[in-house]
Amino acid sequence: MVAQILTIAQQKGGAGKTTLAAHLGVTLAEYDLRVAMIDVDPQGSLTHWYSIREKQAHLNLAPISFASCSGIRLAAEVDRLKKDHDFIIIDSPPHADTEARNAVRLADLVIVPMQPSPLDLWATQATLKMAKHEKKPVKMVLNRVNPQASLSQKMQEEMKGLSMALFGNRVAFASALLAGKGITELAHGSPASDEIENLANEILDYFGYEVEEERVKA
Repeated sequence: MVAQILTIAQQKGGAGKTTLAAHLGVTLAEYDLRVAMIDVDPQGSLTHWYSIREKQAHLNLAPISFASCSGIRLAAEVDRLKKDHDFIIIDSPPHADTEARNAVRLADLVIVPMQPSPLDLWATQATLKMAKHEKKPVKMVLNRVNPQASLSQKMQEEMKGLSMALFGNRVAFASALLAGKGITELAHGSPASDEIENLANEILDYFGYEVEEERVKA
């Protein structure tokens, strides 16, 4: 099976784009799926996380292929990886530029993290407009959610394609990244781990995979 390409896109900074990319990639890899990650963001945060991860090889962490490249080389990098992987996760730049558009154009699914506030929803419109222009399906994911808060009816109506998976404002996500791990490796069975597994299962279901006792069948 040729790889499914997931582009994590968000024009607004600070929405948790790289955090989502890293944790989702590790979770899918732990389902015995072949996962590759590509860092196109000039900030290189995902690249830094992976460099820490490489030094933890003795811990027998979930195997992940990794590449860092410019948007100009992205299509070639995807072509190189897609025949040997089940999923390719692209961490795109946080700006509405050519590189971000290239990442969205290559996607089978665009995942858009955002915080549950009207300001974030308005700022996300540029990303949604880009995905719509490229005719790509979108799954919006709420991040840093206060469990006591509730979305207004108006926000819910505007957030078409909203994932059922929600992510709390949890220190554990950052702690795992600092260790070069995914949250399912650092704290399996924790609320944070359950949250990322819910999203992974939702994505696998979208692409027609069946998840049974932490094993995946295409």
